[in-house]
Amino acid sequence: MASQAEQGSEGSGLTSFGGLPAFDPDDATESAIISRLVGNWHRRAAVKRAEPDVYALFDPARPDFRVDMIPFSGHPVWEELSDEQRSRLTSWGWIAYNRNTVLIEQGIANPAFELVISGEYPGIGGQELELAIAQAMVDEQYHTLMHINGSATTRRMREREFSDRVLPASLITTIHDEHLARCSERWERSLTTLAFATVAEISINAYLDLLANDTEIQVVNSRTVHLHNRDEYCHASISAEIFKNVYDVLKPDQRRFLLDKVVAGLAAFVAPDFTTWETIADFERVRGWEKAAAEVREAQGGTHLVQDHSGVHTLLSEMDVLDQVDFRWGATTGNQG
Repeated sequence: MASQAEQGSEGSGLTSFGGLPAFDPDDATESAIISRLVGNWHRRAAVKRAEPDVYALFDPARPDFRVDMIPFSGHPVWEELSDEQRSRLTSWGWIAYNRNTVLIEQGIANPAFELVISGEYPGIGGQELELAIAQAMVDEQYHTLMHINGSATTRRMREREFSDRVLPASLITTIHDEHLARCSERWERSLTTLAFATVAEISINAYLDLLANDTEIQVVNSRTVHLHNRDEYCHASISAEIFKNVYDVLKPDQRRFLLDKVVAGLAAFVAPDFTTWETIADFERVRGWEKAAAEVREAQGGTHLVQDHSGVHTLLSEMDVLDQVDFRWGATTGNQG
């Protein structure tokens, strides 16, 4: 059976090898990113190996992250910052974006896949599904490596530490853990993780789209996200089918629980992570950040960082349960009728 990357690249002009994400061999940036992935496995025995060309593609003049995704970028406090301060904050944005992606993959998506393979959920199983899930888990590990590499490149080229240890836990993984802590039954914990993972796997394309096709930020950064995004289209369909099959065999109270956790997961996934940016502003000693943070929270509270909810909306519509969930969908939700 072909890997997820190989399946997605057949007839598309893309290349894939060794289970790595599909990439365009004629795109210098994509080739450099994949070369760095491959090279990392051998660095233990080749510490003096020349660095891959991904570094040569770095353009110091480009921002590392979208300025409009920094919550207080439109606030007067932003206008008072020096160019150097703004540059550091956009670098922090990229570091935080990568870390959030890694924590979602490792703390929510892969744990749910592991539960599927272990036979935790009723109504699903079989060799074909296990193969697909195992391949997806390998994909997630490569995605993790890609984003860690992305942060490492920024640290090296900007000559600053930008330590992950400065950052708090990501919003969605924190909320996921809080919901797990409130569970008293094993099935509640399993369904909570399934719900959050389903939301993440179906909605992550919209999250990755925020950077994947951006032409203003660092090219290496946008192409890293673009490569990740390709695989996730395959994962979304797998996750949707798992969710449907599990839901079909649940008892009424378990179905209600699962739908409630989907809403909780979606609310967490699309919300702006103010705490992370407040932590960054404090660490960078941004003058007046406390007042700015309070004003931004008041002005932007209830807004959605990810505006496209169409994946989950479509899934619930197909299951004919849309009327059973309470969520402020907004404009981008697919065919609402």
